[in-house]
Formats: sequence, C-alpha cells, structure tokens
Amino acid sequence: MDVLVVGGGVVGLSAAYSLSDRGADVTLVEKGSLGNGSTARAAGGIRSQFSTRVNVELSLASKEVWNSFEDRFGVDIGLRKNGYLFLARSDETAEQFRENVEMQRELGAESELLTPAEATEHCPGLDPDPFVAATYNPDDGIADPNLAVQGYAEAARERGVDVRTKTAVIDLHREDDRVVAADVRGVDDAAETERHEVDYVVNAAGAWAASIGEMAGVDLPIAPRRRQIAVVDPTPAVPESVPLTIDLETGSYFRPERDGVALVGGHFDEDDDPDQNPDAYDEGMDVEWAARAVEHAADYAEYFGLDTRIQRGWAGLYAVTPDHHPILEETVPGLVTVAGFSGHGFQHAPASGRIVADLAFDGGTDLVDISPLAGDRFERGETLTERSVA
Repeated sequence: MDVLVVGGGVVGLSAAYSLSDRGADVTLVEKGSLGNGSTARAAGGIRSQFSTRVNVELSLASKEVWNSFEDRFGVDIGLRKNGYLFLARSDETAEQFRENVEMQRELGAESELLTPAEATEHCPGLDPDPFVAATYNPDDGIADPNLAVQGYAEAARERGVDVRTKTAVIDLHREDDRVVAADVRGVDDAAETERHEVDYVVNAAGAWAASIGEMAGVDLPIAPRRRQIAVVDPTPAVPESVPLTIDLETGSYFRPERDGVALVGGHFDEDDDPDQNPDAYDEGMDVEWAARAVEHAADYAEYFGLDTRIQRGWAGLYAVTPDHHPILEETVPGLVTVAGFSGHGFQHAPASGRIVADLAFDGGTDLVDISPLAGDRFERGETLTERSVA
C-alpha cells in the first residue's frame, strides 16, 4: 500500500508511523520543517476532561501512548502529571461539570467533582469565592510537543518512511471519484514537480487542511484561528505542582512552567480573526492581549499581582471546525482527513494516527467510535458541543 501523508506536525507524523508500522510504503511531505506549524506553538496539554465522549475516548487511547512514550520511542517528552483544574462560576456550568465527570469516570477517567474550597488544595493561590464548583483529574498534565515530534519522526524513519521537508503538495488527482495521485514539488523555485501514484492521501495539514481538500474537490469546514500564549514572571511564584487551571466561563487559563515562570492564556474575541491567512500571520504576542490575559488570571489567582512581569510570548494557529471537533474519516475514496482538532491535535495525535492506519488497512477502526467526527455532520445538523475549549 502506497500512502502520502500531507503535514509534518505531530498528527501527520503519528499517522505516518502507524501506517508504516502496519506495512505501508509511506511518504510524508511537509512544506516547512517538521513540527514547525501548530505543533511547535502548542501548550502541550494532555487531558481527559472533555464534555463529549469521543474527545474523552481519544484522550484515553492517546494517554496509553503518552504514558509509555519513552519506552516505545526512546525519547523523554517531559511528561508532567500536574493535573487539570476546571472552575465553574455558574450553577449551569456546575451542573455540566457533574454530567461531564459522570461520563468521564464511566469511560475510565480519574476525574472528580470538587467544591471551590477543595480546589484550593490543588491550587493554593486560588480565590474560591467567584466559583461554585470545580473538576480535577490527577492523571492530566503536560508534555513537550517538540520532543514528541522528534520521537515520532525518528521512529517513522526507522520504519522506512520517506520524510520530505520543504516539499509541498500542489495538486491531487481523482479517477472514478477516487484519489489516485498527488503532485508534489520542493518549495525551491527550481524544483521539479513529481507525480506520486497512491492508494491513499492522508490530509494532516492542520490549519492548511482546507486547501488540501480543495485539491480533491472537497469542501472542508476547517479554518485557521490565531491563538496566543504569554510567558510571565508571577508574583508570588506559581508552585510547579499547581495544575493547569482554567476559568471556563471567561476562557482564562494558566499553568506553571519551570524556573519560576508561568504560561497565561485565554480565548478572547479580538484573537479570533476568521480570515486569518495561515501563510502570513503574526507569530508574535500582542502586548495588550497579554496584559488582559494577566488581568483575567489575577481576578481569581493571587499569583498575578501588580509586580507580575510579562517576559515574552508567541502566537500559533488552531485548525478550527464549527463545533471544535476534528474531522476524522475517509472523506472520499483514497483521501483520509485527520484535521480540525481545534487546539487538541497534539494530545490526540497518538490515537488519531492509529485510527488513520485502521481506516486505510481495515476500512474502519475499533479503537474509538469516530462516527460523530464525520465531515457531513455539519450538513446533517448533528454537530457536537465541547465546553472545555482551552
């Protein structure tokens, strides 16, 4: 089986590894460098606290790989299980938390519902007064996306994957409704176009996935969204044991980094340009946005006092669908789509890569029920709702 994987982020590399592990002849093309798109700018969160079953199932299946990544791939990804702490300000959200925890525990997650006072045991600097409930999972945490890219890339190459950077797909070809070939070319102006006859093309192009779909005559509702993260010197310092803490209804979040700094972020309206060009967006951090993010965090955590200093920051792209869930399917014969994770691609990459291989070899998968992630759900009016968007 000949497969061309488009996209050298962690999702594409996971898919290439899984396909080659099952015996496919795989070529991976990336128009930049490996992991230099959304993966390099991800916060590295790994959690199973989601509000939809399919996201929880993707998380739990992926955690099996993240937990054993060093043994499997020989690379320490810096996995730290500090937990995730979600905070609710309203009774309506608190009720949703109760339902979420019940569903998550039913599927095997270690989530628990807490009072605001109990939440301060995990986050001592938290002001419990604005909140009515919290959820916590000690098995959630963070890892280094760049190290994960390194591990997957080395393993894929060892299994014979032809990894080509600075190489772009410029067209896809269909015969009798099936994708049968792809034209690729190096980004150097002098490069020549090569035709690849394929059994499958895997669209793992993230924020660029819609343009790959267009080449096959497919309309994918996946759009790039610019998201930012600020690195700050908190006062007082956030203990490294504090979980990634999310004020769900304001969208504010923070987590400790090493060496006394903290990451602060949030999804604010001015950071949601629907016309963002993935090839020409500002990778820098907006200082005004960062100041607002720190103010939001200061509203509920004592760590972000007047002496907090903004060090630096960056912006990256989410590949967002209308319901903030990925499209994971064989969209047309010969074209597998694995994109639109809306900020969750890194943590769901291991399971998604395995599912891609299952679709190519078996026509389906028994790892996770991915029927809710079919691309035609938007036309059918069967979209999903994910409340935990950080």
